[in-house]
Amino acid sequence: MLTQSILFVVLVVGGTALASWPLGRYMQWAMDPADLPSGISGWKTRAFAAIGGPLAASSQNWTRYMSAMLAFNLVMFAVCAAILALQQHLPLNPDGRPALEASLIFNTAASFTSNTNLQHYSGEVSLSYLSQLGALMWLQFVSAATGIAALAALARGLAGRPLGNFFLDIQRACFLVLLPAALVLAVLLVIGGVPMTFEGAAIATTLEGVQQTIARGPVAAFVSIKQLGTNGGGFFGPNSTHPLENPGFWTNIIEMVAIILIPMACVWMFARIIGRLRHGGVIFAVMLAFLLVKIAGSVYFEAAPTRAFAGLPIDQTLGNLEGKEMRFGPAGGPLWSVLTTSTSNGSVGAMHDSLNPMTGLMPMVGMWLNATFGGVGVGMINMFLYIVVGVFIAGMMIGRTPEYLGWRVEAREVKLALLALLAHGLFVLGGTAIFAATPWGADTLNNTGPHGFSEILYEFTSASANNGSGFEGLGDNTMPWNIATGIVMLLARFIPILLPLAIVGSLSGKRRSAESNGTLSVEGGVFGTMLAATIVVVGALTFFPAATLGPIAEHVTTMN
Repeated sequence: MLTQSILFVVLVVGGTALASWPLGRYMQWAMDPADLPSGISGWKTRAFAAIGGPLAASSQNWTRYMSAMLAFNLVMFAVCAAILALQQHLPLNPDGRPALEASLIFNTAASFTSNTNLQHYSGEVSLSYLSQLGALMWLQFVSAATGIAALAALARGLAGRPLGNFFLDIQRACFLVLLPAALVLAVLLVIGGVPMTFEGAAIATTLEGVQQTIARGPVAAFVSIKQLGTNGGGFFGPNSTHPLENPGFWTNIIEMVAIILIPMACVWMFARIIGRLRHGGVIFAVMLAFLLVKIAGSVYFEAAPTRAFAGLPIDQTLGNLEGKEMRFGPAGGPLWSVLTTSTSNGSVGAMHDSLNPMTGLMPMVGMWLNATFGGVGVGMINMFLYIVVGVFIAGMMIGRTPEYLGWRVEAREVKLALLALLAHGLFVLGGTAIFAATPWGADTLNNTGPHGFSEILYEFTSASANNGSGFEGLGDNTMPWNIATGIVMLLARFIPILLPLAIVGSLSGKRRSAESNGTLSVEGGVFGTMLAATIVVVGALTFFPAATLGPIAEHVTTMN
């Protein structure tokens, strides 16, 4: 059993890590505007500039880049909300779905605009095909492209070059990166048995003579970008545990690979744009180490039997089988839970509410740190925040002026980085405290005690990390939950993007110095160790007290 689990992890994680290297090189070609005036590189830039028109005519500084990104995302939000509110009057609604409730429309539009895809509804019973495709799937492309564009701009700024133009970058990310990859993945999923149709629900008659309504639709197209763009929004309520989203063993592997492929490649794209591949290798190694530790912990803790099956005629030596898909093997659920929360994906391959307490802590840790590859583009941006703090601390410890890639890191940059990191903790812990102490949260719980607290903690963690997964033992489709998590998702999406761009803007106003023997190297084990320690210290100081009230307390009281 252990050998099988190790081989499964190596196949998924190791294979994806290898594939991320050439993809990162391709993404650098696709996203870097340092194009040749002729050939394919020049052609693609001229074509996107023509499509963008005056908006894409000139390079932007960080404030104009930020303003363009916010304006575009505001339009995305408005279009999505309008389609959801009017879906009963719009085409591609063969099953006659009515409009959603107002607070749910706000939550859903905020969720998909922010690349979170937290779902307080069940897609197959609530949404028309137009809402699924024209609102949500479209946002899964452009919200993911926003993250890739922001990372490319940040990398150019650190390389001492102009940031570029947001409207050019988002076209590059959509048409050169996400769309081709989603097309390939969708074809593989159709071959694997995922439906792709615009017909309404199928009516089947069982052997007992009972009629059964089976929801279906353009599932393969939706699922492909939900995984590749670290979106995670399911076409069906059960998400990737649903047999029409994830029919078998090989589709399960393909979808897990898709979750982490582009986030891994983003590290190499960043390293290539700044011209420091060895530095990228150190960052990749730190991220991979955290990922493997969480996977090992998840698989280990889930090997213990669940108390829910105590006294039942079930083989307890197989570990916790509650809420698992047996067709994916014993390691499939725990592995998926870590991959989906180490990135900002949020799709589920097992019921997280059924995980053993310490197994459930592993996904929370991934979302608390929010930099173990993370979402497409934004995961590396979040790691940049830790790098700024870590470089400053290391510089102060050795008595040298902190520098990163030749840029002097001073109080202004560190304040902005800490503000972004601490905002994440404020959104998680502040929201949890309010809802745990009021009927807004307490009255929506299906469980009491530490597990009920964990459900509230997980929901705000997922919203703040722009993840979208949930413990789901929670009646979260209420006005307080919809409004609170909607606001958190929007703030937590844009603060960690805008403040790093502000940091780059601040650095670019300084004189860049050449690195010397006295400069802290960012390409060796010392830097990697310092970066890992910074992440652990910041995460532990912020979130450990909440962990002791939730998963750790539940483990101590129920598993011993």
